[in-house]
Amino acid sequence: MPKQPGFTCDEAELRELAQAVLQRARKAGASGASCEASEGHGLTVTVRKGRADTIEHNRDRGVGVTVYLGERPRARRGHAGSSDFSRAALEQMVDAAAAIARHTAEDDCAGLADAELLAREAPDLDLFHPWALSTEEAIEIARRCEAAAFAVSKKIRNSEGATLSAQHTQFVLATSQGFMQHLAGSRHYLSCAVIAEDKGLMQRDDWFSASRVPARIADPRALGRYAGERAAARLGARKIATCQAPVLFEAPVAIQLIGHFVSAVNGGNLYRKTSFLLDSLGKQVFSKLVRIDERPFERQGMASAAFDEEGVATRERPIVRAGVVEGYFLGSYSARKLGLQSTGNAGGHHNLVLEPGRLDLRAMLREMGRGLLVTELLGHGVNPVTGDYSRGAAGYWVEGGEIRFPVEEVTIAGNLKDMFRGIVAVGSDVLVRSGRSSGSILVERMTIAGE
Repeated sequence: MPKQPGFTCDEAELRELAQAVLQRARKAGASGASCEASEGHGLTVTVRKGRADTIEHNRDRGVGVTVYLGERPRARRGHAGSSDFSRAALEQMVDAAAAIARHTAEDDCAGLADAELLAREAPDLDLFHPWALSTEEAIEIARRCEAAAFAVSKKIRNSEGATLSAQHTQFVLATSQGFMQHLAGSRHYLSCAVIAEDKGLMQRDDWFSASRVPARIADPRALGRYAGERAAARLGARKIATCQAPVLFEAPVAIQLIGHFVSAVNGGNLYRKTSFLLDSLGKQVFSKLVRIDERPFERQGMASAAFDEEGVATRERPIVRAGVVEGYFLGSYSARKLGLQSTGNAGGHHNLVLEPGRLDLRAMLREMGRGLLVTELLGHGVNPVTGDYSRGAAGYWVEGGEIRFPVEEVTIAGNLKDMFRGIVAVGSDVLVRSGRSSGSILVERMTIAGE
């Protein structure tokens, strides 16, 4: 790949740099080593009440090396990094990593990924779509977005701002086993958060859109208008009496539920025994209607990758089928701790998709009949060891399948095991955020603490 505008290095230069680091590691006595060299640049602007509030141009680069002295089960590991790409700085960095390794305890699970698991090829997943925005253009887009929110109603009185960000990165990952791959990617987003006020009472809401492709970012006026409508709709919120009732998680907060599952079956939490889903492989965790897949090869996907942070090849695979857990998220170290094999998830998951149902949000409300539609979660009341769940919430009370009034200052409580098994419907109103795709999720029954 030729050097792109904004980058200081082209692909060949990053490859040469990584190779030089690995050669120095061998001279330092490393039995194995890995190197990642990266750089990025971008622009982020925030407009608040029609005026530019913050303008940030970011430019960074870095190189890191991990060296291993000795072979498993008697390997020692050391890591060091630098933002200086000069030959002298790279040599000092490698020598520092080797010195750290010499003073580190032996670890029977430390070491490079198994060579037979490394990616042999890296298909083009179309991840790099630069957005050549001037500062003035970015400010104008954000201004149009926020103005559309204010135009919704005179009750939209204040704003936390509309933010536009365009980010571009590239890196080379190389290991002493002969693996070396280059990847360039872009990530762009537009967000808007506004505050509605009526009779001295205020409500806030927001919306955002993210994509690797600028043309797929939501229309600024449409996004701002929707953020304004959401904030205005929450005016007049009230508490409700404590009860037990169905809870419908709107897609943005439903994605957080999927996040709790991901954390629980992450290798690090499993081998440390800090998960409520220990030994869950092959067991029924969700209701039978739940299916979750990992799809790393989606073109332009926000979490697409042909290999993980260790160079291990990714693959499409089932994570949950008919409610049964069929896959964990493992890097090499956690896999060895558990006596399993890496799943290509060092550094995280790759495009998780909760299979949607056939009902849109309106139909999901009718399916619920009576209960709470949750649109915002507050606090961090989740115990990762027991699965106990207690979160502040806001949203709307539903009767007869229709929204009746906005709700605030309530707490929803239960246990994640019961909540997962109690999923009775997944909506078709699919939203993609943080590499996770989900529609709204209807849980059969939870405790709702109010007045």
